[in-house]
Amino acid sequence: MLAATKSFRVDELTVQIYNTEAEMAQDVAEIAQQYLQNLLQQQETAAVLLATGNSQLKFLDALIALGGVDWSRIILFHLDEYLGISSDHSASFRRYLRERVEQRVNPKEFHYIEGDTLQPLAECDRYTKLLQAQAIDLCCLGVGENGHLAFNDPSVADFQDPYRVKLVKLDYVNRQQQVNTGNFPNLESVPQYAFTVTLPLICSAKKIVCLAPEKRKANVVKDILQSSINRKCPASILRQQAQATLFLDTNSASLLA
Repeated sequence: MLAATKSFRVDELTVQIYNTEAEMAQDVAEIAQQYLQNLLQQQETAAVLLATGNSQLKFLDALIALGGVDWSRIILFHLDEYLGISSDHSASFRRYLRERVEQRVNPKEFHYIEGDTLQPLAECDRYTKLLQAQAIDLCCLGVGENGHLAFNDPSVADFQDPYRVKLVKLDYVNRQQQVNTGNFPNLESVPQYAFTVTLPLICSAKKIVCLAPEKRKANVVKDILQSSINRKCPASILRQQAQATLFLDTNSASLLA
């Protein structure tokens, strides 16, 4: 296992910094692998909530390459999905996870949010019931440039949200990020609404790993760790989660004091 170059706590949150994104991803993969192995020695199945985005690519590849996880006993969920796009759309999170995870490991089940449903509120209810059926053992996160977790942008983030899944309007910073990272050709093509699991649901997970590499995340990482805990930076809620670890590379940690 690769050792972090620096490890410390901010409130309840553990923070680990690595020389490179590749080293970070490999270590998180080994941590997740060992956690799931140990968990499956104690219980029949495990439930995992997965993120998408560039921050997850190396991690997911490393976790799958390691082997040693009985995926036939793993139930998978995902954090969010755009409203109104099909599962074959190039930016669909269902497609991302189907191609990068499901087709490679054949899990026991993969419960997807149906973004192109004709009844969005009924879809929120359906996915809520699936999430209620078992506790989330492991939640894998990335962080948006506006501090969002899943699609909980500052404008809709609620630390005491009564819902597990909801429909939200995406803010400008979030939608522009989707263009900048190549998911959509222009701002007009980015859906204005999306499904997301809520912050209390994320925080209910027994273990949370949050990956935030790259220079473009340096400002938000500084806000998460050095500003107050508030909904202007939704990811700051992780500082109240003793079961959470924030993983950084030297680029994303470059503005920390």
